[in-house]
Formats: sequence, C-alpha cells, structure tokens
Amino acid sequence: MDLQTYIELHSDAEPEYLAQVNRDTHLRTINPRMLSGHLQGRMLAMICQMIKPKQILEIGTFTGYSALCMAEALTDEGLVHTIERDDELEDFILQNFRLSPFADKIKLHIGDALQIIPMLNEVFDLVFMDGDKREYLAYYETVLPAVRKGGFIIADNTLWDGKVLKPVDANDRQTNEIMKFNDYVAADSRIKKVMLPIRDGLTVIMKK
Repeated sequence: MDLQTYIELHSDAEPEYLAQVNRDTHLRTINPRMLSGHLQGRMLAMICQMIKPKQILEIGTFTGYSALCMAEALTDEGLVHTIERDDELEDFILQNFRLSPFADKIKLHIGDALQIIPMLNEVFDLVFMDGDKREYLAYYETVLPAVRKGGFIIADNTLWDGKVLKPVDANDRQTNEIMKFNDYVAADSRIKKVMLPIRDGLTVIMKK
C-alpha cells in the first residue's frame, strides 16, 4: 500500500457519482490527471463545509469533478459559477452534473474567464482557480476585487509537478507564469496566504 492509498482509506469515501465522473474522465479525455480526484475533492468539500460559502466561482471546470465537490456544501440559496474555455467539453460536463443531486446548484459558463468574470457582477465567498496556468496572474487580479473581505481564493497546481524548484526554461511559459504568480502572491499585502503540498500544490488565500 502506498501513502496516497493509505490517506484515501482514512478519509471520507469518494461518492459513487464522483467515482463515475473519475472513471469516465479517464476513458474520454486525453489528460485525465487534470481532474481533482478523491483526496483534493474531499478537501474542497470540507473547506466549503467549514466556510459555508453562498457564492462560489470556479475557473477551469474540466469535467466537473471539483464543481460537484464544492456544490455538496452549499446552502439552499448557494450557487457555483464554473467557467470552462473548451466548448467541446460542455455536453460531457452537463452529463456529469446530472449524475449528482446538485446539478441545480451549478451554473456552467463556456468561454474566456477573463471576459466572463466581469459580466457575472457577483461577490464571491470562495474562488477555486484551476484554469490556464499562463493566465493565473490575470485571473487573480480580475477576481480579487470580486471576493468579499474575509473570502477565499484557492489556487491549484502551484507546485506544478515540482518544476517551480528547477532552473527556469525560457520556453516553458506555464512554469514561468506559475512561478510569477507564486512570487506575486507571496508579496501581496492585501491577503493572507499559505501554500499546501497537497497533490500538485494548493495555495489558500484569504482577502484581508
């Protein structure tokens, strides 16, 4: 038994509809590792249960797994707005939402998050950032004004498979932009932050 399996066995079980989303994602997509997965999904659900958000924004839906995890903990009036750039995933995402009891608590937007976010005209309690890594700084600056005081941003993949510790390759824009984002957030006095070595790195940010 490896450490990951041990951790998962000692955490809440993955709901069956999420296990199906997981299986179908591995069968139908080229990069299934983009899916949040069991442990990160349970952590997102737990965080939402702790802070009890009413309005959640997700940047980067992929196949809908993380949106479903966050929707579990919403209040009756709560809503997850989730944005996905790849319109070819739309039918698959909506199919996955319908597997769960929470489909009516999730609103899918297809398009460029940087264009869609200002149009939502919402104040968010929680933002989960998991979109194009090359746009992380732009996402952050676009969404921070829309986060309530005391609200949270969770940025995924901030360790980027350990590449943030390696010599910089000028041609690797994704790694370079993740590193710029990490340095920017570390120096930002408008927030409190902690980076967690969970899966591929999660940075939890609270707006002061």
